[in-house]
Amino acid sequence: MHTQQGIKWVQLRFMLPAILFISLVSIYPFISGIIYSLKDGSLLNAGSFIGFANFVEIFKMSEFWAAFKFGVIFTICSVLGSYLLGLFLAVLLNMNIPGRGIFRVALLVPWVISSVVSMAGWRTIIGDQTGIVNSVIQSLGFEPILFLSNEDWAVFSVIMVKIWKSFPFMMVSLLATLQTINHDLYEAGSIDGANKWQMFIRITVPQLKTVTFVCWILMSIWSFNDFDVLWLLTEGGPLDATQNLIIMSYKYAFIKSSTGMGAALGILSLIVLLTLALILLRVQKKDE
Repeated sequence: MHTQQGIKWVQLRFMLPAILFISLVSIYPFISGIIYSLKDGSLLNAGSFIGFANFVEIFKMSEFWAAFKFGVIFTICSVLGSYLLGLFLAVLLNMNIPGRGIFRVALLVPWVISSVVSMAGWRTIIGDQTGIVNSVIQSLGFEPILFLSNEDWAVFSVIMVKIWKSFPFMMVSLLATLQTINHDLYEAGSIDGANKWQMFIRITVPQLKTVTFVCWILMSIWSFNDFDVLWLLTEGGPLDATQNLIIMSYKYAFIKSSTGMGAALGILSLIVLLTLALILLRVQKKDE
């Protein structure tokens, strides 16, 4: 009995540094965020306790609902777009095509390159007046397209750039799973007279269900919480058309110096993401 207690104590001592580290970088900031959301503080003043007044005020703001709506649209389009493109490329790279290794490395560039560098490149390409695309359009005698200054075009542009940056993650995850599928299943399907499309729907897609749900959950979290793509391209503009809850939280906390409102927006964003993750997990469990 004493020996077992001694072993548990030794195990706890080994785990203690990890527990302290996790508490420092995760639990403490989370608890601090909750406390800040219940105060009317600023960057220079901790403020006083006001309960849920920040949350009540947020729900009355049309800016919040506009940011929430854009965040949902941005997330759905980004996840579906990156998944479909990643799936297509994964299936293609799973075939025995010439230069497959080179293409695999080249297609990873959007994912591994720094966001600052890639977004600076995209601003050079789709900049409103001096961008490469508009320079070509104007040289042909047409009016420039305001990719980042027009509200509709800005929403379209940030979604396309997010898909470009995110599809390599989907591609690599799906490709790794495709390579584990037993080829005997396809041989059996071929013997039964199934064509390639039927084998893809009946064999490939079911084998990808688990990794698909994991990718959807992770990409939904990353897309809904996206800051670098949106801020570096449009800073949430024009007229807050590409502002999500994270950018709105940042603006209130660090630009408008309202840490209470900023923290409350962050908490609401977390609640939305947890709800989405639980829904996807329930769907996966029900499907299984």
